[in-house]
Formats: sequence, structure tokens, C-alpha cells
Amino acid sequence: MEEAEELAETIQAHLNDWRDAPENINILTALQRDLHTFKGGARMAELRPIGDLAHELESLYERLADGRLTVSADKMKLAASCQDRLQDMVHDIVERQGCQPAPDLLNALHLEIYGEPLAQSEASDDTDDVTVLPAFDNDFVAKLDLSNELLAIFIDEAQELNKQLTAALQSLQQDHGNLNSVDECKRILHTLKGGARVANLDKLGQFYHDLESELVARTSGNRDISADFVAALISEHDLSAAAIDQVRQQVTADVPVEPQVPEVPKAKPASKRTGPDLQQPKQAEKRAQPQETVRVQADLLENLVNLAGETSISRARLEEQVSEFGFTLEEMEATISRLREQVRRLDAETEAQVSFRQEQVAEMGQEEFDPLEMDRYSTIQQLSRALLESASDIFDLKASLVDKSRDAETVLVQQSRINTELQEGLMQTRMVPFSRMLPRLRRVVRQIAAELGKQVELQTRNADGELDRQVLERLVAPLEHMLRNAIDHGIELPSNRAAQGKPEMGTITIEIAREGGDVVLNISDDGQGINTDAIRRKGIERGMIEADAELTQEELLQLLMTAGFSTAESVTQISGRGVGLDVVASEIRQLGGSVELYSEPQIGTNFLLRIPFTVSVNRALMVGIGEELYALPLNTIEGIVRVPEEELMAHMKASNATYHYGGQDYRIRYLGDVLGTGHNPRLDNNGLPLPVVLIKGRHAGDHIAVHVDELLGSREIVVKSIGPQFAQVAGLSGATILGDGRVVVIIDLATLARTEQALLQQEPERNALTDQNQTKARSLVEDEQYTVMVVDDSVTVRKVTTRLLERNGYKAVVAKDGADALLTLQDTIPDLMLLDIEMPRMDGFELATRMRHDERLSHVPIIMITSRTGSKHRDRALAIGVNEYMGKPFQEAALLENIKKQLAIAETLV
Repeated sequence: MEEAEELAETIQAHLNDWRDAPENINILTALQRDLHTFKGGARMAELRPIGDLAHELESLYERLADGRLTVSADKMKLAASCQDRLQDMVHDIVERQGCQPAPDLLNALHLEIYGEPLAQSEASDDTDDVTVLPAFDNDFVAKLDLSNELLAIFIDEAQELNKQLTAALQSLQQDHGNLNSVDECKRILHTLKGGARVANLDKLGQFYHDLESELVARTSGNRDISADFVAALISEHDLSAAAIDQVRQQVTADVPVEPQVPEVPKAKPASKRTGPDLQQPKQAEKRAQPQETVRVQADLLENLVNLAGETSISRARLEEQVSEFGFTLEEMEATISRLREQVRRLDAETEAQVSFRQEQVAEMGQEEFDPLEMDRYSTIQQLSRALLESASDIFDLKASLVDKSRDAETVLVQQSRINTELQEGLMQTRMVPFSRMLPRLRRVVRQIAAELGKQVELQTRNADGELDRQVLERLVAPLEHMLRNAIDHGIELPSNRAAQGKPEMGTITIEIAREGGDVVLNISDDGQGINTDAIRRKGIERGMIEADAELTQEELLQLLMTAGFSTAESVTQISGRGVGLDVVASEIRQLGGSVELYSEPQIGTNFLLRIPFTVSVNRALMVGIGEELYALPLNTIEGIVRVPEEELMAHMKASNATYHYGGQDYRIRYLGDVLGTGHNPRLDNNGLPLPVVLIKGRHAGDHIAVHVDELLGSREIVVKSIGPQFAQVAGLSGATILGDGRVVVIIDLATLARTEQALLQQEPERNALTDQNQTKARSLVEDEQYTVMVVDDSVTVRKVTTRLLERNGYKAVVAKDGADALLTLQDTIPDLMLLDIEMPRMDGFELATRMRHDERLSHVPIIMITSRTGSKHRDRALAIGVNEYMGKPFQEAALLENIKKQLAIAETLV
């Protein structure tokens, strides 16, 4: 009704325009298109009076548009009267006043179009003669086609619907004026009718249709719903429900049933058969046992799958925390070792001091007995003993924590296995065979081919392949769109095919295959192919391409994926409505898939759809650039190679920037450049080869080798939707949540490669400038990469500081204390040093003093980073010659600023 009201307003506006310009064919075409939509919606809603009138009016506009009829004032007046009646019908439906036929207008339209009045039987159809409740006939039970795969599905659905219909009829019996119960009965009868017809139970479907029509007539006219009428409905429903039960038994047992004439058992001679034949009754009995099934609402199942995904995320976060806990325990062990060593030294020093004092006392003759002989201990001795015992207790606690951590890791491994089995089981419940969609697709092919006078058959290969139910439902509209286009634009008329030496029967083939985590659908036809000349003309007309542009066939075919692009010369009921293949491409992209289109003249057209096996769980390679992480689906990755630093730099500096591997050329790019993040590539990897991910596209120009800063391994990820705000961003196929809570974007590099290749062809100047900037950035990193030494006894501080430096383009060298730093300084002289004060063996003050007295090291800037922020320590550090003094914990921005400042000062002094 909402659509009808909007269309009625649009049609009325077009009628007003037509009065002002009667010869405008475009207005007539628009009216025809609107009436076609109006008619389709009315018939889908079982509003036949509206559908019939809209159909005849559409036929009038069609003949006026193509010149078979001439425009006149009478025809315009008749069209206006029909439009007014359609608006009245819609208003009556909205106000629940029913929908009365319009035989007078139907007759007038038929007379104008065909020159003869409408037959009386047609003019009077759908009037008050629908008054008799149809009697149920169960003849169909004895004529079942048990090979019909849809029969069992319908019976299962019908049993559930019969329960709902029984409840609705009982409610209607208690209150004849209950409109909610009436609407519920209509809905259920309509669903039963559709299911019966799909299952080829035409008689049963007609019975449900008649019941629904009578119920509609009773509620929309002036007649009341009487108790007798409701009782008759219940009686007929009981008969049909009993017949459904008979069919269920027959389908389950797979044994013919004679529902009307019971068979009288007769004595039979003893059979001499042996072997497998004697086991047939047992097999039949086994098949007759029904399998337990549970009907679960789709929303509930979706919620369970989502909850399983959330459980995986929570488990990953817990694993991350347990891992960090283990790292902390390692740090704790090192700390305990230092503590025990310090307590041991304290105890030895205490003993030495006590012994010294006792010797002094003995020399003076002040003590007759040694204090130890009298079990007298000083306070400092007692404290040192207590510290030693505390250190031992802490060590024992640490050992207990290690055991608990190992137990937690074991439990997490078990929980991971259980969670994986749970998730796979839930995913399996959502898997449905592609063949489930075939009856609908075949029906579409038959209907469209019949309307166009063509002979077309639909063939499938591997139709038993399973897909996620959600994916399959979202594939319905794109597949129907491609089938309509194939029949309308691709498959030729039988006479034309015969003239070309082709079979008169055209063929559309759907092949399903599984490639890794993807399901590949190959939809092909043996028609005339796509007219690329028509695409070029339309592209030039719409200003999408220049008239002298040289485009390949592949690039022209890509124009069909543009929103609203259509090569149809006229609007028909099948196609040419301005809705092009962009609808298909958009829906497939939202599923995380891709569409590839190929066509050869007089050979046919081929659509290759790649969609994920499931939209919930996937496996991905985690990569890092700078401080950011990205996920690359494994099914898009051709391989991973490690390239020596010099070789990679040579490739990236080359003008064509290609990398040859395995007999294939790849355009080599840095991931930060592809994504436009502004990061510079980390070309120095301590002499180790650098990681490069190979992405192989469908065509030569799509092959791309992506250099990344680091590989973080593959993992199973839970795919999350990124929402409508980012749905149109090229190259994004979703996001996932890591164990530490970070959100990581899932990148479709194949799509980005195609997009980038198109930009390279369309904007050479811009991309040349981009290449110059990238070369400049790489040169900057290569020429000005400074070495910074981090000297600190804390492993955590060393790792955090090192990662910060490397993210910002510095080369980091580490040392765990002053003595270790001196050994490293013999081979490597850094451009700057980050120094702690309190360290074992040699503290920061001593190391800084030695460096300032060494001619080879005296010029190295030193930034001291310590928790000792008092003026006493600061003054001593500055007196030694330390350049900057910072407290812990430091601010990253402040540290980086001080590093840049000191390096700049050092450059001026050279």
C-alpha cells in the first residue's frame, strides 16, 4: 500500500505532464513503467481487480508509445478515469473497505485497445459469484511424486502452519469480528497455497487459494462471517490437515499408501527369496522411523552464532592476558634473582660489620662473651635474615603462579577446541545446499523465456554445494537479475540461433565450486555476448568516457558495474529499467565478495562471483605497517616471500616497480602507499630479508606484491560488519577484534589493486607525482636513518622504547647495563644514547663519565631517562655532560622531540 500510494502520486504527475505534451513519448514510457510496477505489486498482494485494471491501462500506454494507437482526447480522458479508479481502490484497501472490480473501465480499455468489447466471462470475473466454500478432495495423496525433493520440505512447513491455522480458527470461532484472527488465517492460507504450488501439489494449492479468496470476499464485502461459515472452514481445514499427515507418513516411509480404499490382507505363498531381499521390510521399517528435528527461528540462530563469535574474541583476549602474565612472571624471576643477590650481599656486609665491631669491643676488653655465644643479634642482622626469608617466599609464590599460569594455558587450549567445535556446529546448522534455490531460479527462467518467446534451459553443476543460509538468501536477487539479463540480452530467438548454427534451445549454466574459504559461482550463457560498442556509445553519451579514449574490452565491461548504467534501448517488463549490474556488484561486495565479467561475441557471457563460504568466520594473515595492524584474508594471498633489503630497494626505485616471481610479474608496492596511511617503509631489518605478500589477480594488471613492515602470523578471525558508513569504501571487507581489544580492518588487496591500476591509467600525472613522493620518502628513510642505543636494565623498557624508535624510522641497539653497553660501543657508535641511572654492574653515571672522557664517544648525545627526578641527580647528570634529563614514565612525543633536537644539534657540530 505504501508503494501504491507513492506510485499513484507519480502517475498522476505524469498524467498532468501528458495533458500538456500529448505527443511526448518519454512521458508515455514513464507511465507504462509505473503501471507495470503498480500491476506487479498488486498481483503479488493478490489484489486482482487492481492488477487487472493496471494491466489494461499499461497495455494502452504501450500501444500509444509504440505508435500502434494514436493519442486522442477520449483516450486521455479514459486514462484519467482509470487512474482515478485505481486511486479509489487503493484508498478503499487502506480503509479496509475491500476492493471492488471495475468491469466498465476494463471493457472500455479493451475496446480502445483491441477494437472489441471484453468477453462477459472476463468482465464479470472476481465479482460476487465467489460465495461457495470449496470442498476438499484428497485425490492428490494417491498421486504423489515421491522423487520431488521439495515435497518433504513443504510437508514439514505445512504441519507447523496447520497448528497455527488451528489456533487462529479457534480464536475466530470465539469472536467472529476479530480482524487479527482473520488476517492471521489469510496469511497462513496464502503461505500454504504458495508452498503447495512450489511442491507441485496444484490441487491442494488451488484448494487453499479458494479458501483464502472466500475469506477475503467475506471480510471485504457486506457479508458477515457467520458461525456456520467458520465451522465450515474448520471442517475443511481438518480434512486437509489429515491429508497432510497421510502425505507425511508416505514421504517418511517411502512406501505407497492407498488412502481411500483400505487393502484387505491376503495369504501369500512362502517366498524362496533369500539374502538382501529378506531385509527389505527391516530397511523400510527403519526408514519409516522419523528423524527428530527441531525448528529454530533464524534470528535465534544468528544470535547464537554471534555469541559464539564473541566467545572466541573473549577467549583470545584471555589468552593475550595469560601470555602477558607469563611475560610478567619472567620479569619477576629476573627481579627475584636480583633481590636474592642483593640480600645475600647485604647479609654478608652485615656480618662483616658486626664482626668488626665485636673485634673492637674485645680489644677494649668491654665484653666477656661474644654476642653470638649469647644468641644476641643486632636489629640489622634480624632484618637481613627476614629479607632473605621474604625473597625465598616470593620465589615460592612465583613458582606457584607459574604452575597456575600453565594450568590456565592448558584450560584455554581445551576451551579453544571446544569453542571451535561449537562454532563449527552452529555454522553447520546454517549451511544449506545451493539446490534449495534452484526451483525458484528455474521458475524465473521458464517465465521470462515464455514471455520473450525464447527457449532456454537452466543447467547446474555441483548444485549440492553448501553455502551459509544468510549468503544464499542475499544471492537470490543478484542471481535473478543476471538470469533476466542473460535471457533478455544474451540468448537469441530460436530462429536467430538456428541461423547461426546454434541449438534453438539456449543454455544458462550455474557451476558452484569451493576454493579455499570462498565459494565460486560461475554463471555463463551461450548467447550473443555483450555489445561493447553499445557500452562505448552509452558511456560517451553519459560523459563517463571521452570519445577518443582507447579502452580495452575489460575496461568497457567494467562500465556495466556503474550505478544506473544500462544499454537497453527501451523499457520492457524484463529489463531496461535503468537498474544495471551495479546492483549485483554492490550486493556481492557487501558480502565480502567480488564480481568478474567476461564476454565473447556470439560465444556467450560469463559472470564469476566469489563470495566467502561464511560471513562470520574467516582465516587471515595479520600484517603490520608502522604501529597499525591489518588483516589480509588468506584466500586472497598467493604466497609470501622474503626479499633481501638491497634487492627490494632496487625494485621499488625502478620506474616500473615490478617484482618477478614464479614466472609472473607483480607490481610491487608498500602497503602504506596503497592504503595512503603516510607511513614510510621500514627498509632496515638488521640484515634480515624483508617480507612481501603476493596477491594474484584475475588479470595481469591485478597482480600485486605488497611490502609490509612485519608479519604477525595467521589466525582465525571473527568477521564483524563495518556498517553502512564504510560499506562503499573500496578495499574494506569488514573488521575483527583482537585479543587485546584492538579493532583491525580486513583489507581486500585484490580490489585495491584493481582500483589503483585504474587510477594509474586515468591519472598518470597524479600517480607520477605520487611515485616521486614515495621515492623521496624512501630516500629520506635510507639517507637519514639514525642509530639510537637504549641502555636500561628493564626488559620492558627496552622493548617499548625499541618499538617506538623503529616505528619512527630509527635503528635501535640495546644494552642491559653499563658494562654491556661498553662492549657494544666497541663495535657500534650510535648517533644518540638513551640511558638509565640505576643498573647492575655499571650505573648510568659511570657509563656517561667514561663516554665523556673517551675521544671516540664523547660527541654522542646522551638523554638520561630515570625515575630519579630530584635536583640532586639531575645536577650530577648535567655536570657529567648529559644533554637531556627526562623522568619515567616518559611521554613518547616529548622523547621523540628531544631526540630530533639533539640529533639536529649534533649535525651542526660535525
